[in-house]
Amino acid sequence: MNVKVLFFGATADSTGEREISFVIRDDSQARQILLSIVEKYPKLSSHNLLFSINQEYSYGDEILSDGDELAIFTAVSGG
Repeated sequence: MNVKVLFFGATADSTGEREISFVIRDDSQARQILLSIVEKYPKLSSHNLLFSINQEYSYGDEILSDGDELAIFTAVSGG
């Protein structure tokens, strides 16, 4: 199965990518996929990462499906 992984802000800078296709196993939880992505892009480990699945914040226990979108970003604040 494939998911689309999007990187925003500092995560895009750390990976040198804005978007990748990532192959996952059936029944993969979001947190497992995130850990695999951090293994592939170790510079991400220096960030406090947040992520969403199909444009909804994720807590990590969601099971991803073929074609889902996983967005990885850092916390932002405004004023």
